[in-house]
Amino acid sequence: MDLRQLEILQAIAETGSFTACGRKLHVSQSAISRQISLLEEELGEPLFLRVGRQVRMTPAAETLVHLGQRVFQDVRETVAAITDHTRALRGRVRLSGGMTVCLYAFPPLLKHLMRVHPELEIRLTVATAGRSLEEIRSGRVDAGLLTLPVEESDLETVPVLREELLLMTMPTHPLARKKRITPDDLSGQPIVQFEPGSATRQVIDSFFVSHKIEPKVVMETENVEIIKALVKTGFGISIVPYQAVAREVRAGQFFCSRIEGVELVRETGWVYARTNRVPRVIQELIGAFEEVRGKLQLAPS
Repeated sequence: MDLRQLEILQAIAETGSFTACGRKLHVSQSAISRQISLLEEELGEPLFLRVGRQVRMTPAAETLVHLGQRVFQDVRETVAAITDHTRALRGRVRLSGGMTVCLYAFPPLLKHLMRVHPELEIRLTVATAGRSLEEIRSGRVDAGLLTLPVEESDLETVPVLREELLLMTMPTHPLARKKRITPDDLSGQPIVQFEPGSATRQVIDSFFVSHKIEPKVVMETENVEIIKALVKTGFGISIVPYQAVAREVRAGQFFCSRIEGVELVRETGWVYARTNRVPRVIQELIGAFEEVRGKLQLAPS
């Protein structure tokens, strides 16, 4: 049984004949008869009795007509809810992002979304950029907030954030006592780096290459909290997004500085599957991020 067959039953009940039903639905009488026959075979029960030129519905047909009325009413209400952009979103939205984004950007965003759309169920996955892209392609994730660029023909990207990457050391480190830190000051310093292949790592590596600095990488990890812990123990220095250390810098636990003459910036954006029309949930995500972006601590004052 499908919706088309229920629609035919509705039309026969309203018009009183197969012929009038065909005119109403713009299909031939033979097509109407064929669909009714298929439905009767499936149910093992007649749906109409012929009385002269008229057809009379059996109790089974009347039951299906009532079912169709309820089904089509539900369909109309659901479509109205989806297309009415003033209504709160319902259902599940699945998001993905890297460790830094999930720790510092997603919490205020999710808080805002849950306030505006209290019936929305949000699932968040912490993943590398490569895995996030696979999940988006497979349909297991609706959108990712990922470091750009992401240049894939089947995916859409919307840049929403530019973050400064700053040098981070302990306040007792010799570099923390310098008024100005130049690129050459990093030469020979043990550095805790983000994992190879990440977009953030590519920005940092490009900086080293352009200034002819061969970094002394002592550890690589995707977890910014591990990077902070290693720097805190004196394992090395690092270059990280400011929002990842803003609280500790204000508390005097870390020293952060721009590198003179260098603009280290990473760009973050929404990534989702390319379709003919942007789903409403994606539009809501982009709009919600605009609402909370001002609360993020992206650069030192």
